[in-house]
Amino acid sequence: MKAEGIEADTSSGQPMAHREVLESLSGLLLALFVAMISSTVVSTALPLIIGSLNGTQTQYTWVVTATLLTATATTPIWGKLADLFNKKSLVQVAIVIFVAGSMLSGFSQDTEQLIAARAFQGIGIGGLQALVQVVIAAIIPPRERGRYNGYLGAVMAVATVGGPLLGGLIVDVSWLGWRWCFFVGVPIAVLAFAVLQRTLKLPTVRRDDVRVDYLGAGLIAAGVSILLVWVSFVDNTFGWLSWQTATMVGAGVVLLALAVLVESRVSEPVVPLRIVVQRTPALAIIASLAVGMAMFGGAVFLGQYFQIGRGYSPTEAGLLTIPMMAGVFVSSTVSGRMISRSGSVKPYIVAGTMTLVVGFLGLGTVDHDSSLWIVGFAMAVVGIGVGMTMQNLVLAVQNSVPLRDLGAASASVTFFRSLGGTIGVSVLGAVLANRVTADLAAALHVPAGQESTGDVSALNLEALPPEVRTAVHTVYGDATAHIFLISAAVAVVGVIAALLLKPITLRTTIDLEKKDEDTVATDPVADR
Repeated sequence: MKAEGIEADTSSGQPMAHREVLESLSGLLLALFVAMISSTVVSTALPLIIGSLNGTQTQYTWVVTATLLTATATTPIWGKLADLFNKKSLVQVAIVIFVAGSMLSGFSQDTEQLIAARAFQGIGIGGLQALVQVVIAAIIPPRERGRYNGYLGAVMAVATVGGPLLGGLIVDVSWLGWRWCFFVGVPIAVLAFAVLQRTLKLPTVRRDDVRVDYLGAGLIAAGVSILLVWVSFVDNTFGWLSWQTATMVGAGVVLLALAVLVESRVSEPVVPLRIVVQRTPALAIIASLAVGMAMFGGAVFLGQYFQIGRGYSPTEAGLLTIPMMAGVFVSSTVSGRMISRSGSVKPYIVAGTMTLVVGFLGLGTVDHDSSLWIVGFAMAVVGIGVGMTMQNLVLAVQNSVPLRDLGAASASVTFFRSLGGTIGVSVLGAVLANRVTADLAAALHVPAGQESTGDVSALNLEALPPEVRTAVHTVYGDATAHIFLISAAVAVVGVIAALLLKPITLRTTIDLEKKDEDTVATDPVADR
């Protein structure tokens, strides 16, 4: 897997020139953009998609969870492969998988097919999210990386603001239809593939004596999957104290315990314990887990709140999410510039996690008729918190490891952030589904568990009688606040982890200095 053209000497620790960095970033940012927009373009359209397929609230959650789960499970593998093979080729492979998953999603005929296709698409998304971070870290020193965060922030803002708007427009235009929410990313992905081929020049640093720990990755994926399936069905299909709960929880815990055992014994684990037990990576991972749970878990249901709870169209729902995305863009750009000047990252992570808590507490006060100004302000605060934490937590970990472990370390923190998001979406979705089921049954005076009228899903608003539609609006609008309060409580864990971080001064070199690398290699707890 050799790269073509003139190769920048990243393997020797020498950074690229500014012009070379910008050329390389062009394709990488396109790849990151297509990965992000694949989720955001669906966010506002998903209530209509699930309604048209006559799906349930649980299936709504699993359309999101399936993608996050496979992206999470494969992230460590992509990161380890990046330490073994040409990073450019791996990014292009991830793009091909993403395109195939997008096409399968667009042609789905029911919710089960859509969930399966989105799970396959998640493999490519996981690769793009992890590998873009790895490549950027391989060509830009940590201290200089902040100045380029503005470009990352711009891509995030365009994807997160433009995605919901585009998704809303697609489903509101009758001659397009919701399937184009999945097809629209295909030409962008093809363009990213071509631009990467032309602009990204990286050497291949192959280590033939190393193997990828597929067993460990498989055990982690299986253990997490079983626990998430349990969360989705407990207290609904079966009780907390039941043989199903005992079987699923027991199996999940055993598989994860085996995964830890395997990771502690293999020479090249997908989640390197010698790195994650160091103080800075460990605390950054805990914070990322909490931020991921709060961020993904809370944000996924905003589109549903505006459409199902407030009665807005998909396009209007997309417009109403702009305050959050604007907060992400502004805070990531400004904090990145300030971090590059000072070299200090901890104050911004601490401030970001605290801001996230405040924002979710604000969202926890909303109901079906709250002022949109209050909702918009709270969303902007959440966005500011996300922009100050998400990239900077990855940066803190990358700063503490040598170049040879960059892929695995970057993938590890991305893995736990995605894991947090997967858990958050699954848990909060289950909480929302159970609450909506009970409240809707009470409002409609029907037996608990009947969240539809006849064969029509409660999410298919257009097909419901007016009186039922009004009840659905009220129930969803009021119930969503509870999951935002849970998100705020989870984000507090991120605040605690951020406060316990050591003061971090970002290095100005691509790789660790030799003496620092030797210290990490011989004393895995030196950073404690």
